[in-house]
Order: sequence, then C-alpha cells, then structure tokens
Amino acid sequence: MSESEAQPPTNFVSDVLLWKRWQVSFAAIVVSTVAWLLLEWTDLPFLTICSDVLLLLIVLLFLYSNYATLRNRQPPTLPELVVSEEMVSNVAASFRVKINNVLLIAHDITIGKDFRVFFKVVICLWLLSVIGGIFSFFTLAYIGTLMMITIPALYRKYGDYVDKCCGVINHQFSKHYRIVDENVFNRPPHNIPKDKDS
Repeated sequence: MSESEAQPPTNFVSDVLLWKRWQVSFAAIVVSTVAWLLLEWTDLPFLTICSDVLLLLIVLLFLYSNYATLRNRQPPTLPELVVSEEMVSNVAASFRVKINNVLLIAHDITIGKDFRVFFKVVICLWLLSVIGGIFSFFTLAYIGTLMMITIPALYRKYGDYVDKCCGVINHQFSKHYRIVDENVFNRPPHNIPKDKDS
C-alpha cells in the first residue's frame, strides 16, 4: 500500500494546505491560474471549456488504451466509480440538517430577535454585493483558491503575530460597537408623550 493510500483524505488535504506536499500545492496554484486565465481572458463559456477538457481527456484515454492493446500491454485501469445508497442518504441527511439550521437562523434574523446577528448579516450581504459588482464569480473563486492554499501556511509560520494583531483589531471593533450600542440602540426614545394631569 502506498503512502497516499495509507493516509486518510483529511491528512492529505491538510498536507497540501500547509505545503508539506509542496508539489501538489504548487500544481493546484498553477492549475487554478490556468483555469482562471482560460475562463476570464478567453471569454469562452464555462460549459464549452468543461466539455473541451473532458473531450480531450476521453480521447487521450481512448487512444492510450488502444495503443496499449496494440503493443500487447495492459490497458490503464480506471477506478470504478459507484455511489452507494448509504453515502447518498448520509449526504442528504447532512444537507437537511444544515438547511434547517440556516432557515432557523434566517427566521431569527428576519424577526429581529438578535440585533447583533442581524447587523452582521446586513453588513456581510452588503459587502458581498459590492465585491460581486467588482469581480466576476470566477475571479472570486480564483482568489478564494489562492487564499485557501497560501493563508494556512502563512498562518502556521506567522500565527503569533497575526493573533496579536487580530486581538487588537477585535478589541477596537468591540469598543466601537459598545459605544454605538449604548448611544444609539439602547437609548430610550426622547419623544415619549407624557401623561397630562387633568
């Protein structure tokens, strides 16, 4: 059994994200950069590029398999792809729980039970709207991929400094939020009608 088969998939992913397998990490950056350039700069539709890549892959595998047969070699073995009923049931149950949690949170936000969560959601949605107006979906996916591959390794190296800076920023935000909360949201209204003595 090879080393990659012996490891659980989560260990492999963490090794890639932490650049312990730097060849795979570098290959992921190169592939995502080429994909981004293809999608953004050639103006080809996403479906066309996916179809062309799959077509090229299938033709190459077909030719390689027939070439191996002609040369009396063993054709390449491809893994059998089967989705079990248990796996589908587990995924569906997991999605059901997550969707119900999201709907419950959305219900609480719209009713206004927790103003702090409502305020955070409004700010995040507004920021996503602004960012979405500036960048395309594929550019955001590319930036996300680069961040996913580089930030864990950088955090591992400079984690103490980042934690210190984030602590200072969090303290400042908390202080300013407390001021706004006390002066704006928790202040009783000034124009309450007073009962007139008759």
